[in-house]
Amino acid sequence: MSILKNAIISALGADAVFDGNNYPASMDFCVVPRGKFVDAAKAMKKIHALLVAEWASDESQLGRGFGVFACYRWGAEYLIVKIELPYDDPIFASITNKFMPAYRFERQMKSLMGVVPVGHPDLRPWIKFEDWPEDAWPLRKSFDASKPMPRVKGEYKFVRAEGEGVYEIPVGPVHAGIIEPGHFRFQAVGEDILNLEERLGYVHKGIEKRFEALSWQEGSRLAGRVSGDTTVAHSLAYCMALESMTGCRVPERAQWLRALFLERERIANHLGDLGAICNDAAFAFMLYQMSRLKEIMLRTNHKLFGHRFMMDRIIPGGVSVDIGPDGRELILSELKKLLKEFNRLVVIYDENSSLEDRVRETGILIPDKARELCAVGIVARASGLNLDCRMQNPFPPYDRIGVNVPVLISGDVHARAWVRVEEVRESIRIIREIINALPSGPISAEAGIPSPDSSGFSAVEGWRGEIVYWLQAGPNSEINRGMVRDPSSVNWLGLEQAVLGNIVPDFPLCNKSFNQSYSGHDL
Repeated sequence: MSILKNAIISALGADAVFDGNNYPASMDFCVVPRGKFVDAAKAMKKIHALLVAEWASDESQLGRGFGVFACYRWGAEYLIVKIELPYDDPIFASITNKFMPAYRFERQMKSLMGVVPVGHPDLRPWIKFEDWPEDAWPLRKSFDASKPMPRVKGEYKFVRAEGEGVYEIPVGPVHAGIIEPGHFRFQAVGEDILNLEERLGYVHKGIEKRFEALSWQEGSRLAGRVSGDTTVAHSLAYCMALESMTGCRVPERAQWLRALFLERERIANHLGDLGAICNDAAFAFMLYQMSRLKEIMLRTNHKLFGHRFMMDRIIPGGVSVDIGPDGRELILSELKKLLKEFNRLVVIYDENSSLEDRVRETGILIPDKARELCAVGIVARASGLNLDCRMQNPFPPYDRIGVNVPVLISGDVHARAWVRVEEVRESIRIIREIINALPSGPISAEAGIPSPDSSGFSAVEGWRGEIVYWLQAGPNSEINRGMVRDPSSVNWLGLEQAVLGNIVPDFPLCNKSFNQSYSGHDL
């Protein structure tokens, strides 16, 4: 029996009913009484599990009210706990005082689904803006997304810090560069940051609502557009969730090609981030050089796969593009040159004393805080958490060639940069092994259609970190709910903590070292 399942049974006994219509079958899923939701969270906290996601689903078309779900993780294990709420009484006990990420998950659930977390310390709207009607809940089935939202007068009340010498600095939502919009409200004394509050949601597009109007095949294209720099990982997570529901056996060659695309996406984004971090420390040379290396990879992607970012190349049942012997040789030649130049640039980075002064001991997220926030990906590994889905939940070829995960404990800007350095090197190794051992065979299979009232879960290690999808089929096997949890949904909380005690001019450096997705968070 799994550690998570055993903990739930020990705490709740017969009150935990395990459901077999949720996939993959290796993952545990249980329904508990509404009054036991917090007890389940306590049991998870007691064994030091992490909260992966919390969400709600309108199940009225399935003859029920609302479902509220919490997904927990311990090592390689995942467990989903569900409670059911009557449609006319959509309240449940908040688990925010047990798991910090629930603070925003539950605000978002109330804003978009209209389920109310009783005992939550802060029910200001999240994603839903203050000029939306109070009774507008976009994720309910009764909401007509084709009609314009009426506007009402409202005001978002930011947290205030008071005292002698305290002043506020509003930054955004429109920024000087080409990044997406997000508002950052600082309280500071002199240049020292006392508090940072983020206000996001400016690029809310209604993606989760849009899933409900699409076919299962079309859904993979939408997933690939959740966050444009992570198109491979998002579409892969969607497809894996769907394939778990239908029992689709993806051909082995397609699995290996998926991993190839995933690692190329990882390298390209890490190269871009390393250059951008250095640029925010006034070391523009590194930005130019890393951008040049990234551009080489993107041009190779376009030449071999028809798209610079490999968008729509992962489809339900496999992949849409193959690679021939010439392409394999091109990739190996490209990586040989890239690694040589990359290693030379890393030495320059590491030996630059003025750069070191800016990145070391700046923006520290200590390991205990990273665990409390349930951080994932680069942020987690730079703060001592050994978390990587490729290692803990491997699909072929990761189950054969393995992954060496870099983990540091200093939790500063340098650590987050250095995790990227080591991951670039590791991804190059992985791609070489994929190219040299790529199996033959077909590249796709029929994905199929899920059974009514079934659900599927997946977790994929994107370049930012763990990406989670949960899909639910309706009474006619249509998409009833598509839940997306980008790494940014939890890691944005880490940025607010990491900047405390730093000076205001170091915020851009801290922010870039996290480099979270606005689009992936706002959905």
